[in-house]
Amino acid sequence: MRPSLQGLHQSLSVFRYSGRALGLVWKTNPKLTIVLAIFTLVAGLLPALVAYLGKLIVDSVILASSSGRATEITIALGYVALEAIAVMLQAGCQRGQTLCQSLLRVQLAQQVNVLILEKALTLDLTHFEDSEFYDKMTQVRREASIRPLSLVMRTFGLIRDTLSLLTYGGLLLKFSLWALVVLVMAAIPPFIAETRFAGEGFRLFGWRSPDTRRQHYLETLIAREDYAKEIQLYQLGPTMLQRYHNIFSQLYQEDRSLTLRRGLWGYVLGLISTIVFYGVYVSIVIETIFGRISLGEMTMYLTVFRQGQSTLSRVLTSVGGMYEDNLYLSNLYEFLEQEVSLSTGTAVKGTIPGEGIRFENVHFTYPGSLQPALQGISLHLKQGEKLAIVGENGSGKTTLIKLLTRLYVPTSGSILLDGLDLQEWDIEVLRRRIGVIFQDFVRYQFSVGENVGVGDVEHLQDKVSWEIASDKGMAKPFIESMPEGFNTQLGRWFQRGQELSGGQWQKIALSRAFMRTKADILVLDEPTAAIDAEAETKIFEHFRSLTQNQMVVLISHRFSTVRMANKIVVMRAGKIIEQGTHEELLQLGGRYAQLFSMQAAGYH
Repeated sequence: MRPSLQGLHQSLSVFRYSGRALGLVWKTNPKLTIVLAIFTLVAGLLPALVAYLGKLIVDSVILASSSGRATEITIALGYVALEAIAVMLQAGCQRGQTLCQSLLRVQLAQQVNVLILEKALTLDLTHFEDSEFYDKMTQVRREASIRPLSLVMRTFGLIRDTLSLLTYGGLLLKFSLWALVVLVMAAIPPFIAETRFAGEGFRLFGWRSPDTRRQHYLETLIAREDYAKEIQLYQLGPTMLQRYHNIFSQLYQEDRSLTLRRGLWGYVLGLISTIVFYGVYVSIVIETIFGRISLGEMTMYLTVFRQGQSTLSRVLTSVGGMYEDNLYLSNLYEFLEQEVSLSTGTAVKGTIPGEGIRFENVHFTYPGSLQPALQGISLHLKQGEKLAIVGENGSGKTTLIKLLTRLYVPTSGSILLDGLDLQEWDIEVLRRRIGVIFQDFVRYQFSVGENVGVGDVEHLQDKVSWEIASDKGMAKPFIESMPEGFNTQLGRWFQRGQELSGGQWQKIALSRAFMRTKADILVLDEPTAAIDAEAETKIFEHFRSLTQNQMVVLISHRFSTVRMANKIVVMRAGKIIEQGTHEELLQLGGRYAQLFSMQAAGYH
């Protein structure tokens, strides 16, 4: 395929989303879509009728004034009444279109946002950690909710204006075929310019998405309560605001350049249409002067040509706009069609019940990274055992947890639960068996009870379960002292919200893990980092007595906690360098013994 034809094919290919957008609007509200279509069709036929009635009015007025007969006067007034009715119908159709658009816009925005959010729920963690994909998702959320309706309205507008053009063309053809040809040719240059700048605007939108996201992030830093303390104390406000200004200036320069060029070319090419109109205007006037057409016909042809010119311009602008909308919708449908790793596992129980968790030579490398995060991990955690993982930051501790909870899939090797590979388990069944607290757990702007309840969505509103779980997590005493107990709103985003200390939030998170009463695997990633050492010891003594029959995987930097585990694993650079009990590792005199001695010295 030659380059020019290939480029045309690529340009036309984006229109494939028009049908899908129409289908989406139809699915949103079929009745409203039909009403909108009817208004559109009627609105397309009325302008030519109004122009033709205008011609009849002028001719009948001239005839009535020369004859003075009552019959001619009545006919002229009848034409005026008919035109008035047609104009009122036209205004009603336009108002009806606006009403339908307003109602559809809200429903369609909701429909598209739901599609986006439903898709987001199926994505893997790797998608959210991919900056390019995250940019695409940001673009989709910002633009796609308005583009389907915009595309549909342009499509309906195109149908309406095409009907008007056909009726205008029929009237204009009676005057001159060349006038019709000139009308069409004069509208093409502005259309080409509009389409070209639409494509350029879309490319600009895509290129600068990271900068736009960076600007939104700076807004968040400056305006959010959870960043306010540090921003103020470190006097970062002016610096962040200056960065915000710098990004805006860069984006504005790009917008300004495109807007000026688009406006200049639009004006220059629009002059062509104006010159053509007045050329035809002169021709029509001359024909009238020499008596070849009547005054009424002159009025009609001038109206038809001017309105036909503006209607054709709207048609081509609609096509250009549809091209632009399709470009943005390509982002939406590419996002919705993003491949996800479908869970094919169906197992609800293992082949060796009670065998526990087994890592067999597990390797893992993050997508896009050259350095492996885990290398040759092999370990076995039996039913009821407590495993502690220690090591420096970046040693692979949290990555190991992400693999265990199946947020990631090993690059090689396998992880078994009760003798069965995690990939063979039904993902919902597997995750119901696991209770997790990550060190960056979410602080939901919900009530206290719901903050605990999210640990088990099936019992999210179960107040009895809240109390049992918060008692196990040692959060119940301070919850009962709060103004509205479990109904107290947490966070500062909403009215009457209460903020908690870091230690209190961690107890809420610990309680959240206990909501999963059927979970036999508890994963705790630095669950007490914000709690003092004495309180932590009490929590874990309490915790150990409550989890005698459960497997526990604990990541902690405090050795007073770690020593309670049946087995301790020491990690460095993605590898297990030591494993054993607390006493065995001290006797070994390796890295664990060194870290323990350093921490113990800090308490003397």
